[in-house]
Amino acid sequence: MHREEKGGVLPKRIIVLRHGESQGNLDPGAYAVTPDHKISLTPQGIAQARLTGSRIRHVISSSSSSPDWRLYFYVSPYTRTRSTLREIARSFSKKRVIGVREECRIREQDFGNFQVQERMNAIKETRQRFGRFFYRFPEGESAADVFDRVSSFLESLWRDIDMNRLNHNPSNDLNLIIVSHGLASRVFLMRWFRWTVEQFEHLNNFGNSEFRVMQLGSGGEYSLAVHHTDKELLEWGLSPDMIADQKWRAHGCKGASNDQSPRYLEAFFDIITDSDDESVDTKDKTNSLSEHS
Repeated sequence: MHREEKGGVLPKRIIVLRHGESQGNLDPGAYAVTPDHKISLTPQGIAQARLTGSRIRHVISSSSSSPDWRLYFYVSPYTRTRSTLREIARSFSKKRVIGVREECRIREQDFGNFQVQERMNAIKETRQRFGRFFYRFPEGESAADVFDRVSSFLESLWRDIDMNRLNHNPSNDLNLIIVSHGLASRVFLMRWFRWTVEQFEHLNNFGNSEFRVMQLGSGGEYSLAVHHTDKELLEWGLSPDMIADQKWRAHGCKGASNDQSPRYLEAFFDIITDSDDESVDTKDKTNSLSEHS
C-alpha cells in the first residue's frame, strides 16, 4: 500500500499521453473545413494508439507491487483523444478499468474556429517571436490560459483521490491515465513540477501516442526519473537541473521541498549571499560606490 494523503491512497503512477496521429497532423488543411474537436485519427494513429495500449500494460504489469492493479482514465472530449482511449483500452480487461471521465479542462489549446492554413502559418511565426507560453491566438487561447484550466483540473484530481471518488480498493495499485494533447500535456507537467515559463519554452512536444510516466518514488514524490532515462529526459527538453530535480523527487521525502535548493534560487536571483550579516551587505555597497566614484 502506498503512503496515504488526507485519507486517500496515492496512485502508483500517473501516465500522461498524447493522442495518436490525427488527420490534422497529416494534413493541416483539415482544420479549415473540420472543427478541431471533430478531427479524427488516421489509420496510422489508430495503430499507434493500439500499440501504446500494449506498451502501457507492460509498464504497469512489469513493475506493480500487486497483481490486482487497476486503471482510471481521464480523457479530453475531442474525437481523436476518445478514439485513442478506445484503442488503448483493447489491451485491458473490464476488471482492470474502474472508471473513465471525460474532462474538458484537458482539451486541446483553442486556436480559434476554422483555421485557414496560410493565416495559421503566419500566426505561428508570430508566436515563435512572441513566446509560446504567453502568445494568445486570435479568437483562441494562450498556453497561459491552458495553464489556468489545467491547474483547476489538478485541484479536482486531488479531491478525487483524497475523497476516494474513484472507488479504488487501497490494496490494489492504482494507475491514472490522462489522454490529452501535446500542449495540454506539457502544461500539465509544468504545473505539477512547478517548472518556470522559461523551462516550459524549451520543452519538446510529445510525439503522437507518446506518453510520460510519473511514478511514485520511495519518499512519496512523483518523478519522471523512476521510469524514464536521462537520455529520454534530455530529448524531451529537460535541462540538467530539471533532471537533477526529477532524481531528487524519485527518492526525496514528501513535504521536503526542493524549491529552496541553491540551483533553484539562482534561477531567480543574480546575487544572494550566504551570510545574514548586515555589515557584509553594507561593506559590499560601500565597495560598489567607491568603484564608481
